[in-house]
Amino acid sequence: MTDGDQGIFASLPPIRELAIGDAATLDRTLREANEPFVVRGLVADWPIVRAGQESARRARDYIARHAQPKPFAVSVVNPRSGGRLFYDDAEGMNFQTAHAGLAQIFARIDADEGVPDTPPIYLASVNMQEFFIGLHEANHVDLGDRKPLASIWMGTRTRIAAHNDVADNLACVAVGERRFTLFPRDQFRNLYLGPVDDTPAGRPISMVDFHNPDFARFPRFREALAHAQVCVLGAGDALYIPTMWWHHVEGLAAFNVLVNYWWRDSPRWLTQPQDALSHAMLAIRDLPDDERRHWRDMFDHYVFAAGPDVTEHIPEHQRGVLATLTAESAERIRAVLARAFGR
Repeated sequence: MTDGDQGIFASLPPIRELAIGDAATLDRTLREANEPFVVRGLVADWPIVRAGQESARRARDYIARHAQPKPFAVSVVNPRSGGRLFYDDAEGMNFQTAHAGLAQIFARIDADEGVPDTPPIYLASVNMQEFFIGLHEANHVDLGDRKPLASIWMGTRTRIAAHNDVADNLACVAVGERRFTLFPRDQFRNLYLGPVDDTPAGRPISMVDFHNPDFARFPRFREALAHAQVCVLGAGDALYIPTMWWHHVEGLAAFNVLVNYWWRDSPRWLTQPQDALSHAMLAIRDLPDDERRHWRDMFDHYVFAAGPDVTEHIPEHQRGVLATLTAESAERIRAVLARAFGR
């Protein structure tokens, strides 16, 4: 580990490590896992890993050769931020987003290499198959019959606040070094989440600065730390993050590259749970107390419990969307919602 090791990270237990030597074992382990795990050297044979072992500039040259001639979104962070992408003191973020060709962005990183107090640069969640030619094919993990979204994350030293994702996640470090601090999904109350509609990257984030936690302001964060796990991944290592687990991610080297895979085991016709939460805020949260209690009971009955008593008294052919969802019945629900929002 490098900077920040004398803070909260030094006392946290490590994420368990597993030895996995082939695609079949990885597939089986992923299907059975409900907690995170690390696999050292899982992608050590990738060409991008070998290029990065020669030098960060060689890795950038390798990546740039595969780039499409289109603008990439890049975040340039306030140099006083310590690399933390976060809210600023006004009504915005402490970083600016611009668009440029990858060669131009990498030229800026080349020029800043070794220069103190330069603005951190971060390219987040770039679709590998949309923005590159052949990069994914030469550097990918065999995930069996899953159809994951493969993304690449590139940048200098950065800190990404704790957040979670709806999808399962296999994160593979290709260049540099990254530290992950993970929390079980039930720790969201103790992480002091920020806004749900105004976020740095679409998901609510923890408002706690992990490098300088203010326990007077965020006292329950101590409880979150009692459940935390940590790992530092080098080039070639991988980490599995189960759906909805909270993760704080740091790029520790002067240049870092991560390739990650997101997938969901649920049917593709299901929508995002976050959309339902947002709709519930719109429709239910500000109702009188007794009405909210009623709707909570309704949600328990139809959604969270959803036992046989919901439908056993209804003839099977009349159950409609109360039956197990199919692509067709899901589409009927979408149509109802579209009409409701169109009013």
